[in-house]
This record gives sequence, C-alpha cells and structure tokens, in this order.
Amino acid sequence: MSSPRPSPPTTPGRPRPRDDRPVHGSGPSADVSPARRRPAPRWWAELPLIALVYAAYSGGRLLVAGGTGSAVAHGEAIVRLEHTLRISPEHALNQLFTHQAWLGVPACFAYATLHYVITPAVLVWLWRRHSGSYLYMRTWLMISTLLGLIGFSLLPTAPPRLLPAAAGFQDTMAHFSHLGWWGADASAPQGLGGMTNQYAAMPSLHVGWALWCGVMLWRYAENRVLRVAGLAYPVAITFVVLGTANHYLLDAVAGVAVMIVGLLLTRPARHLTARVRSRFARRAAPAAVAGPAPASPAGR
Repeated sequence: MSSPRPSPPTTPGRPRPRDDRPVHGSGPSADVSPARRRPAPRWWAELPLIALVYAAYSGGRLLVAGGTGSAVAHGEAIVRLEHTLRISPEHALNQLFTHQAWLGVPACFAYATLHYVITPAVLVWLWRRHSGSYLYMRTWLMISTLLGLIGFSLLPTAPPRLLPAAAGFQDTMAHFSHLGWWGADASAPQGLGGMTNQYAAMPSLHVGWALWCGVMLWRYAENRVLRVAGLAYPVAITFVVLGTANHYLLDAVAGVAVMIVGLLLTRPARHLTARVRSRFARRAAPAAVAGPAPASPAGR
C-alpha cells in the first residue's frame, strides 16, 4: 500500500498556490474536475461567440429604436417602485458625483472604460493561466449576457439620465464630456453615440460583468491584492453606475440576479453541449474506422 502523496511545501506567510482543482459542492467546481477538463479553445474559435453577442446586442437596440416612449415609462415606473420601497440612493449619489469633479470625472472614465477592458482582460487571463476552468466560466458569462440581452429586448428601460428633467437626475457623463473622449449623448466616443444601446438599463450588465470579474479574481488569483480587488470591483462599479445616473439600484440588483441564474444554467448547458458533441462524434466514428476500400491485387 502506497503512502499518501505529501502536499507541496509552502513558504510561511505566503498562500498555497491556487489551481483549478474543484472543491466539494455544486457550482463551477462540479464541471472542471480533471476528468471533465478540456483544453481552452483557440483564440480564433472564440471570435464567433463575441460576434454573436454583439449581433444580439445590436438587435436589442433596433427593437427600441423609434419607440423610446415605453423605455422612459419603464424607467419612471422603476423610480416610483424604489420610492415606494424606500430604496432610492440614486438622487443623492448623482448630485454628489455631478458636483464633485474629483468623484465624477474618475467615475465617468471608469464607466466608459472598465466594462470593456477588465472583462476581456480577465477572460484572457483565465484562458492563459486557468485553462481547465476557462470554458465553464466563459459559458457562465455568455449565458448571463444573453439573459441580459433578452431583458433589454423585452423590457427596454431608459436610464435615470434620460428621464425627463422633472425626475431630478443630471447626466454626469454629459456634464464632464469635455474632459473625456465620450460624447454628450452616451459613453461611446464622440459621434458614435447612435451605435450604442442607451435604453438597456435593466438589468445592469455593468454590475453583472463586474461581479463575474470579481468572482474570477477572488477564486483564482494567487495575489492577495488582486483577490481584495475582486471583492471591491463590483461594489465600486455599482456606485459608479448609480452616481453617473446610468442605472437604478434595481438595475444593479437585476444584474446580480441575472448572473446567479446564468450560473445555475451553466452546468446543464455544458452537459447538453457535451451530449451533442458526443453524438456527433459517434456518428462520425464509423466512417473514420471503415476507411477507404482496399485496392484489388494487381494481376488478379
């Protein structure tokens, strides 16, 4: 009988290196065990998925074009609901961020940048450093994003900054647009505001993606500073989207809910994908085994 394999030594005060081995329980760990791991796909194989999500996002925007009245009505309904529930910190934060440039300007840069930089950076980091978990975690992000896009299409919602002036919100990013590259009509570069979905407040994928990034950093980063940053990042983004009047508090709550539902659907989706892949492999196997017919001997 062989003795148990000893654990690798660790340096005092330094955390044990983290790997992709699962922990007990359900969730992502159930699908990234060594028996189920698959190599991370090539980078060029991921591009069609990104194109698909962008096409879906653009389609959601087209559904809103020409019918922004309903989006404004939905936004006003959220404001009334939050007042009824006594959970409406947006006004106070929006006033603070708009009148205090030392808060508002960094928040505008964060809103216009981090959503499109941090998330891809974390994806690439996972792909390179934790390939055994990449497919599962990427699937979680993609499913949650598609759920959010469904929400944009079914419930187009104007953000606080696009509500009538009587609602009392100020467009912080328009106020500070002369200090950044974004235009007065959106967080996109100047002149490209028409290419963005400005009526996609519900749910907040800024908060949802930030939560995903935070979980990835907390779970897989070996550096303690990065793990703490993983905890702080979604909280900071929540304050940013509220203070710049780009989202309501209930949008942020919905963004978290979308990520939770996406996580619950990830394991069934991965299993379904594996079954489909296995079925195609079985159909292709007989043809590969049979091979070409043997040639007749010469002279026979």
